[in-house]
Amino acid sequence: MSETAVRLRAEIAELIYLDPEELDFDENLMDAGLDSIRVMTLIERWKREGVEVGFADLAERPTVAAWAELLG
Repeated sequence: MSETAVRLRAEIAELIYLDPEELDFDENLMDAGLDSIRVMTLIERWKREGVEVGFADLAERPTVAAWAELLG
């Protein structure tokens, strides 16, 4: 898996109180416990880092692997 995906998995796992290893790269993040409030938190964090991504883009394919592709 890419460095982006590994870093992203760790960031998401922290938000939903999991160890990163407990979160599969292809697991549906909403099923894993990530809610819309936390998604918006991530979006705002990424915007501060200069990454523009919308909620709809993330909701369409809610997996670490798909988000890593979007965030490149």
